[in-house]
Amino acid sequence: MHQTSSRLLRMTDDDRPFTRDFKDLFSTLIVSLPLSTHRFRFKTYPFSFASEEAINNLGSLKFSQSNRMPDPKDPSRIVTTTTTTTFSMAKEMARSVCQRFMDARFIELADGKSMPVFPLKGCLWQLTPKGIHILERFCQRNGIQQEHVLKLLNSPYNTMRLVILERDPKTDKLSQDKFTTEVLFRRFVGTTPNVKASTSISDNDSVSDYQDGVTGVKLADSRKIYDKVIKMSFTGKCAVDWLLDCCTTVERAETYEVCTMFVQHGLIQSVLEDRVYIQQNPAGKDFQPTKNAVYIITDKGKRVAGWLEAERVSLGERSTDGTINSTARSNSAVRNHSPRGHTDQRETNTTRLQAILNDPALRLLYREFLRETVCEENLTFYLDVTAFNENFNSLDLSKPDAVRETLAAAYGLYNAFLAPGSPCELNIDHPLRQDMASRMTRAVARDDTSMYTSLKEVAALFDRAQSQVFKLMAGDSVPKFIRTQKYIEVAGDILDDERLASGGSMHRSASRGAR
Repeated sequence: MHQTSSRLLRMTDDDRPFTRDFKDLFSTLIVSLPLSTHRFRFKTYPFSFASEEAINNLGSLKFSQSNRMPDPKDPSRIVTTTTTTTFSMAKEMARSVCQRFMDARFIELADGKSMPVFPLKGCLWQLTPKGIHILERFCQRNGIQQEHVLKLLNSPYNTMRLVILERDPKTDKLSQDKFTTEVLFRRFVGTTPNVKASTSISDNDSVSDYQDGVTGVKLADSRKIYDKVIKMSFTGKCAVDWLLDCCTTVERAETYEVCTMFVQHGLIQSVLEDRVYIQQNPAGKDFQPTKNAVYIITDKGKRVAGWLEAERVSLGERSTDGTINSTARSNSAVRNHSPRGHTDQRETNTTRLQAILNDPALRLLYREFLRETVCEENLTFYLDVTAFNENFNSLDLSKPDAVRETLAAAYGLYNAFLAPGSPCELNIDHPLRQDMASRMTRAVARDDTSMYTSLKEVAALFDRAQSQVFKLMAGDSVPKFIRTQKYIEVAGDILDDERLASGGSMHRSASRGAR
C-alpha cells in the first residue's frame, strides 16, 4: 500500500505558515541532512550542517513513513503500508524558509555568533535545544530511526522541555484567554525567581539559562532607574528571548502578543517605557520588546506564580461572625467542577475529560501531565482524529487530489498510532485492531469513487479508535490528573471567576497553596 502526498504549506490570514506544518517541514529537512561533524576555524562542531546543504535539500524533500505487518487474512504474507510526503521549492524560497527557521530559534550559527540574514553559503549551523525538542517529537510520532538523528536526540544537547502552546486549529492563532495566559506565565517566571546578581548578566544576549524550558526569565536583582532602585526586573528583550527559546511559538510577533497579554492581565507592569519604540510602533504601548523597556512582576503575578501564598475563601467557609472557618476548607468543589460549565456533584470523569479538552488552559496542563506520565500519544491521537474528521467532513469531492491527500493523511495517522509496532502505538482492543489492519492493508482502487468509499471506511474506524482512547483517558489518566495541585488551582480559578461573574462580589473559594 502506498499513498503519496505533495504538501503545500497551509498559510494563515496574516501570511504565516501553520505552526504544525512549519515544524514538520523543519523536521523533515533535518532528517534529510547528514548532521555530521564539521571543522570550522580550527574548531569542530558535531551534528552540524552547512547553509548549502539545507538549501539544496529543501529544493526536493521527500519523507516516507512505512509500517510492515502480517496480512490479517494470510499471516505468512507481509504487507507494507507507506505514505510519502514531498516538498519542493526554488532556491530563493528555500533560503527564505531557512531564514524563518533561524528566526524561530530552531537553528543557530555553530560558533554562537548572530547573523540577521540566512546566507546562501559559507556558514555552519547547529540545532538549538528548541529545534532538537521539535525534532524529537516529530521522530517519536513518525518512528524515525536513522542513526545520525538518534545520536543527536540521545546526546547531551537534548535538554529542552518546550511549552506546547494551545492554538485554534482553524486559524492557528494562539489561545489568549486569561487562564491559558496564567498557565504560560507560571512557566515564564519559573517556580522560583531566576535572579542574576547584576543587570549586565541579566540583560546579556546569552540564552544558556534557557536550555531546559523550566528556568524562568532572567531577572536583575536590582536596577537603578533614574533615582529609584527597582528589584527583580527584566527587559522586554529578555521576555521575548525566553518565549522564543522555550515555547513552540515560531514568530517574534507572537511573543509580543503573549507579553501584551501578561500586561493586560495584570501579571507584569512597566517601570520604564521605550518611548522611541512607541512612537514608531503605536500598537506597542502596552509592551515594548526592547532592551530599553523594563518590567517587573506584579503582586498578582507573584501570587499566580506561587511566589506569594494567597488565600481564597468561599462564603461557605465563613462563620456567622464573618471570620474564616479554617476546618471547612475543601478542594472537593474544585474537583467536582466542570470548567466553563456548572458545578455538579455527580459529575463523571467523562464529563471532566470533555471539559478539559474544551478548555485551552486545562488542555495545556493535561498535555504536560500526560507527557510526564509517558502517555501523551493518547491526547495527540484524539486531537489529530478530531482535525482529520473536520477535514474529511469538509472535503470538496470535485477535487480528486483532496480525497487522495486526506487518504494519505489517514495512512499517516494509522502508521503513527495504530499499526502493530508503530512508534506511538495505542492501547485499543483486539477486534478493532484487526478491523484496522484488514482495512488498511486492503488495496485502494485508483478511481475517485472507490477511493472516497475507502476513506469513509477508514474515517469510521478512526471514530471507533478515538472513542476507545477517550474512554481510556477518562478512566485512567483523568482521575490522577484532577488530583494534581496544578489542576486544582487552575480549575479553582475558573470556578471563582464564574462565581464572581454570576454573583457579583462573591468571595473566592478554596485555598491556594504555594505552587
